[in-house]
Amino acid sequence: MPYLVECLASVEAQTLDPARVEVIAVDDGSTDGTGECLEEFAARVSMPVTVIRQENSGGPSGPRNVGLGKAAGRYVFFLDADDRLGPEALERMVAMADKNGTDVVLGRVEGINRTPPKSMWGKTLGRTDVYSSNIKFTLSAQKLFRRELLERNGMRFDESLWTGEDALFTMEAYLRADGVSVLADYTCYYLVGREDGKHVTKSGSYTLRFDSARALMNLIAEMVPAGPQRDTLMVRPFLITLLPQFGPKYLKDSEEVRRHKFELARPLMDAYWTPEVARRLRVHERLRLHLVAMGRPELLKDVVEFVKTKKQAAAVLEKRGTRLYLVYPHFRSREAGLPDSLYLAEPREARAFEGYREAAANSFFRRALRKIRRSLPTGGIGAAAA
Repeated sequence: MPYLVECLASVEAQTLDPARVEVIAVDDGSTDGTGECLEEFAARVSMPVTVIRQENSGGPSGPRNVGLGKAAGRYVFFLDADDRLGPEALERMVAMADKNGTDVVLGRVEGINRTPPKSMWGKTLGRTDVYSSNIKFTLSAQKLFRRELLERNGMRFDESLWTGEDALFTMEAYLRADGVSVLADYTCYYLVGREDGKHVTKSGSYTLRFDSARALMNLIAEMVPAGPQRDTLMVRPFLITLLPQFGPKYLKDSEEVRRHKFELARPLMDAYWTPEVARRLRVHERLRLHLVAMGRPELLKDVVEFVKTKKQAAAVLEKRGTRLYLVYPHFRSREAGLPDSLYLAEPREARAFEGYREAAANSFFRRALRKIRRSLPTGGIGAAAA
């Protein structure tokens, strides 16, 4: 409360026929009048509403599992009590799933006093998958799921996790789904930032983040064989869950906490950190995680301090502009002994710098020219030019 009032109003305002909507509301031991508000809503609206009141479970997994166990519709959608739906959200998402035969639908998300993921909303996609799109960067539970997919695979939220339980659930759904749709041209979901800042995802010990990263990495490893596809998915837990533990907040940590973070990270780095994962990251991201993998906290601190300043690292262009290195701390330092490859920007990062030329096109023409030269008699090119 009072977010729940607007949340329920957005449900009541749905353009989908109320007879096709089933609301299951789980009051997880609230003490602010939520239960009474839900009961009043159930008595007033035309759509069927089931209100379940239970002792507080301490997290979102338990209530979601209870609701999922009661659901009877073809699709389920998990709506958080402090967020709200766009009026046409359910109608559009159900139509998208029905038209394309997909098992998961992502509806465009906008933030209100919060910043939502953005990279996946560039284009509406009738059918895609987790490898050929950016959907791996939105693993919240606020998606439309075909219930038969969940039931067939016995999918439920992991109640042992206090954060990141939705990432585990959604990634599994992506991997098991017969297609995923992205609805990018209509705002289906409004992610509301609470004025008190008390979001579950922003609270809790740093150890919970490592628990979340470990669970997601293990799931990916269990479901996807080692290789490029696994590396593509591993970018998500490394970048979104693990790397922030070695960002600016790391500078405020005590020495004891820093040591503990390295200890927690070590088995994950040993098991899942590969050159292909590293190549998919920006230079400062790759550099920090490499230092974690190598157990070099004394070097990491310098890099994090530089990143915190938000200054652009200087660029060094070599090989006629086809190689661009970013000069973060310890670049070509004999004492540090770090390989140049850590500082080499991939084309997508290097393109922002003046003077950079992509090597692929240049090398293609050079190879083609060498092939032509080899195929001609000695002096052939000179004679042709004459």
